[in-house]
Amino acid sequence: MALLPAAALMAQAPRPARWQCAGSRWGHRGPALVWRHPAQGERLSPLTPDRPLSFTTGPRRDCVGVRRGARHTPCPAGAEVPAPAVSAQCPDCARLDRSYSVAADTRTDDPRPYDVYLAWFDPDLVKVGITAAERQGARLLEQAALSYCLLGRGPLMAARRAEAVLGTALGVPDRFPYAAKRTAREAAPPPERRAADLAALHQRARGLGGLPESLALAPFEPVHHDAAFHLDRVRPALGLIQLVPEATVAGRIDAVAGPDIHLTSTDGRILLLDTRQLAGWPLTAAAADAPTTAPVAARVREAEAPEGLF
Repeated sequence: MALLPAAALMAQAPRPARWQCAGSRWGHRGPALVWRHPAQGERLSPLTPDRPLSFTTGPRRDCVGVRRGARHTPCPAGAEVPAPAVSAQCPDCARLDRSYSVAADTRTDDPRPYDVYLAWFDPDLVKVGITAAERQGARLLEQAALSYCLLGRGPLMAARRAEAVLGTALGVPDRFPYAAKRTAREAAPPPERRAADLAALHQRARGLGGLPESLALAPFEPVHHDAAFHLDRVRPALGLIQLVPEATVAGRIDAVAGPDIHLTSTDGRILLLDTRQLAGWPLTAAAADAPTTAPVAARVREAEAPEGLF
């Protein structure tokens, strides 16, 4: 069974439908692949363990346009984007996206409350960040944090100020190479160890001076993603699938963590598929037992990708 919307499969004859994959999304029901069609809108395909995954990429990868809230604007130029890029936006759409963005510090008038968090990926990989409170932790699932805790909640600019203070005072970054997260995930220590690390940082953070008065501090309540990510099913992967035109990927999903799909291919290889690189491709269904013809990059190459910060 291929992970394509039923409407897309029905529309493939006589001419393949232009359903475009828009990457993955985490919600309260777990992770799902996002599909967009110029006439039929958006669909989701749940990414659950043991579900077959089989598809063939189209002739080229196109820009996914700009999505703000519930509104999606297609790329006006229909621009092609490089197959190996982590971002599925062309330069013009990327500039438009960042022109009014909390992440890029170009949107400072957002009235929503924001949470300041500490996220644990590895004993040496703990980061500080902010996320809209209404997202209820989805940002931490997207980032593949194994555990996290909230430090406080307040207006956007107060949260940004707290993030800067914590980053400097605690010596924790706001981003690092994504490949390191994958390695840590394969041999994660128990939740108790992660909670102890976070508790120590949380206590230090609460005692710092310079935090905004409008930031309401939160008690220490660690959240662990072992069950959400199915960490007990994560095994060391041979490599990362490299998507190219007219390539087939077929296998069975083992687990999903952040944007990564851990899967066993039909020939028994343990592989990783980054759904950020899947975004932008038109996909057609492949046979469930088809061989995976997409090239696989050795894991050592992941750390060489300069765009792999997350």
